[in-house]
Amino acid sequence: MSRIAAKFVSASSAGRKLLIPFITAGDPKPEFSVPMMHAMVAAGADIIELGVPFSDPMADGPVIQRASERALAKGMSLRKVLTLVSDFRKQDQDTPIVLMGYLNPVEAMGYENFAEAAKTAGVDGVLTVDIPPEEAEEYVVLLKAREIDPVFLLAPNSSNERIKKMDAAGSGYLYYVSLKGVTGAGHLDLDEVEKKIQQIKKYTKLPIGVGFGVKDSQTARSIARIADAVVVGSALISKIESSPDDLEKAKQGIVDLLSSMRQAMDS
Repeated sequence: MSRIAAKFVSASSAGRKLLIPFITAGDPKPEFSVPMMHAMVAAGADIIELGVPFSDPMADGPVIQRASERALAKGMSLRKVLTLVSDFRKQDQDTPIVLMGYLNPVEAMGYENFAEAAKTAGVDGVLTVDIPPEEAEEYVVLLKAREIDPVFLLAPNSSNERIKKMDAAGSGYLYYVSLKGVTGAGHLDLDEVEKKIQQIKKYTKLPIGVGFGVKDSQTARSIARIADAVVVGSALISKIESSPDDLEKAKQGIVDLLSSMRQAMDS
């Protein structure tokens, strides 16, 4: 059983839902990321999604796009992201790490080289936004052989057949994009989210995490009632962007938001 699967099993037994924060690796500078990851765990994070900066992030809204730009300007690369994971693992062997990014850097490294490097670094899952399951067979086999979970995205317009394909290819959890558009956009229709999750659960036994629009503790609590995990990204990165010259303030802002979400989800 992977670290991700074990985390969901443990949470389910305890009657609690997982909190999965996202930050972009190397934003606003590489030395900020690992201490921030540890602080997020202390604030109640169960799994961390670590964004791999990319120059053309098609699914990401402007907040995360700018985070990628800041990280790339500091020289971040896929290999350097893996080094950050290795550094995090020196103190934390328990918290699952999911890399979230795009296929181009992986293809440049080579699927097998990437899978092996990710395993060595201590990566538990990979969410590659722009590879559909129909084209991912070789990639998925290489990841699963190393006990790395390939995580796939589902959208509001995903058909039943699409859900079945994602279930067959994926492991760990499925990430439901709760609204049409990019990260951080729009207003959640929780009734529609609940209907879609009920539909998805007819075709998969994998846990379902919900993201793209989680902004505050009230939203996190509402989603926790209907999903297995709550994913939050843009709202956290906004704290970094609003305090570029005071990263301790940014870090505390992220910790405070996550702590309030954790408390609301557990209440």
